[in-house]
Amino acid sequence: MSTTAQAGTVTSGTADRTSASVRVWDIPTRVFHWSFAASFAGAWLTSESERLRDLHVMLGYTFAALLVFRIVWGFVGSRYARFSSFATSPAGVMRYLRSLLSRTPEHHLGHNPAGAIAIFAMLACGALIAVSGYATYQDFGGELFEELHEAVATGMLALVVIHIAGVVVSSLLHHENLARAMITGRKEGSAGQGITRSHAFIGALLVAALVGAWWSWQAGIAPDLLPSGGSSIERQHDD
Repeated sequence: MSTTAQAGTVTSGTADRTSASVRVWDIPTRVFHWSFAASFAGAWLTSESERLRDLHVMLGYTFAALLVFRIVWGFVGSRYARFSSFATSPAGVMRYLRSLLSRTPEHHLGHNPAGAIAIFAMLACGALIAVSGYATYQDFGGELFEELHEAVATGMLALVVIHIAGVVVSSLLHHENLARAMITGRKEGSAGQGITRSHAFIGALLVAALVGAWWSWQAGIAPDLLPSGGSSIERQHDD
């Protein structure tokens, strides 16, 4: 017999779910997800280019701003965006992983326990990346922060790969497209499990802020991203 362990969790897997499509991910969460992924990917790809140094730093500021937004939204956002909806314990993670090996894997309408661990780890790595990156380009701490920045960014990349692999595996086991759900905001669930508001206005404000920041940077209105005279990193490359 199935039981609901927490909001959106059905221990008997797909058997107890109805075919109803319910809204799970609000618009701000979806905008954050894809913008955060794009900013990290862009920053990673431009990290070794001196010609694209300003672009790399701008992507870093975008990454940091999105991180701050997600932390705030994790406390005030909709049901499944809140940290309290997917915070779990090591025992919960192990139970979920064991269920994947059985014929009745736990189904979570929101983030599953393994995904939750990956999310918290990526947020923590993201914070270290943002702080160490800012310190590096403000010439704080010499090479210490530069080395930390590169090491944590590599760790973040590993987490992203693990996260994507987990999404693929979960999608196959639960017969649902989790990547598509993060685009449409909808998943299969029971009536009453979905969120009632998509917070479109907040999502529009987030998009407007991102577009405005990038437009002001392109137009040269935004303040200089790097300290006058360039950072020590740039000077080292110039020597």
